[in-house]
Amino acid sequence: MRIYGPAMRFLTLAMTSLGLALANAPGAEAQDAAGFQNYLPQLAAQARAEGVSQRTIDAVMPTLEFKSRVVELDRDQPGGNPNAPIPAFAPYQARHVDAARIRRGREAWQRMRSRLARIEAETGVPESIMVAIWGHETNYGAIMGGFDAPSALATLAYEGRRRDLFAAEFIATLKMIDMGVPRDKLIGSWAGALGGPQFLPSVYLRLARDGDGDGLADIWSSDADTLTSIANYFVNAGWRPGQPWGIAVSVPSGLNRDAIGNHTLSPRCPRVHERHSEWKTMAEWRALGLVPLNRPWPGDNVLASLLEPDGPGKTAYLLTGNYRVILDYNCSNFYALSVGLLADEVER
Repeated sequence: MRIYGPAMRFLTLAMTSLGLALANAPGAEAQDAAGFQNYLPQLAAQARAEGVSQRTIDAVMPTLEFKSRVVELDRDQPGGNPNAPIPAFAPYQARHVDAARIRRGREAWQRMRSRLARIEAETGVPESIMVAIWGHETNYGAIMGGFDAPSALATLAYEGRRRDLFAAEFIATLKMIDMGVPRDKLIGSWAGALGGPQFLPSVYLRLARDGDGDGLADIWSSDADTLTSIANYFVNAGWRPGQPWGIAVSVPSGLNRDAIGNHTLSPRCPRVHERHSEWKTMAEWRALGLVPLNRPWPGDNVLASLLEPDGPGKTAYLLTGNYRVILDYNCSNFYALSVGLLADEVER
């Protein structure tokens, strides 16, 4: 028998309530903790198979604890409903490119100026972009998370919804210990993001760099290591030196938006990319009547796509390939725009 309409909704609510009641029952956390401990030998075997030393396995596995709060935070994440309306960008911008963050960014820029200049000379990544990423990720190192990363990641692997992902990240923390990262450094967000750049452990292994010459990429305590590592991430993602991330523009009211629609489908976060127009050169955009608001046109042959985050009649942006590099760091238009705008304010 199939159940439809109100009866189905009632049954769904009843089952949800039952599930919540069971999850919150007095013995639920104890059962999870026991199941977690039973799961750890499987995780240790995976780590051993991937070359983690027995010394590190023996040192870390007994210290791991089931973190129910981590599971709660993971389950509270937005579901990413593709039909949900996209909110306005302006309130997000006001929160993330605010006076305090700009002021602290300028202070960090001045304090680290000689170091930043050397990193930019070596990598081509602008000083202000490094500072803006740092500011967005951890408020310039002030908020880096307080969770024990190995326990948090082992908990998420045990929970099982994304077991392969989190088991791999847990094993990456063991590899970090093998390569000399102290166990007590492995503190981060509930999802395992670490240090000033908020790198996942697998990203740390690939891209973290020692910027101060002490032999350790200490993205928790060394600002030089944090900024060098951010720059290295951008180089790896394809940053093009000498090209801006984008420019703010005004768009003529008569622009035919149907004629410039994007007809390609991105394999990664398509909803982010589908809001962009097709690519055109800056010369072509100028010919269509777009006007820069606060900086001159880049070179005529620089390719860019148009994004109007708050719709026609509001500030729009022409976005270059370097904007896509910021999206590689965090695939959100609001995030990438705010990083670019904060970078502009820091160097203003």
